[in-house]
Amino acid sequence: MEDRRVTDNLGPGTRVEVRSGYGHSWASGFEVADVDGERYLVRRVSDGHVLPEPFDPREIRQEGPAGPS
Repeated sequence: MEDRRVTDNLGPGTRVEVRSGYGHSWASGFEVADVDGERYLVRRVSDGHVLPEPFDPREIRQEGPAGPS
């Protein structure tokens, strides 16, 4: 089933999930910290730590329920 959550124009503070490199699952508990061109800097909500590597738009999605496929 395809995920149809919007990933365009995610601004700072938007809660997101990030794609895990292990099993390609999604991890919640993150938010957009900043946008660097077409890549996203992501902050872990639990401790406020900004992850060092920016994420490609295909590697994040807005947190929330998936729409119909």
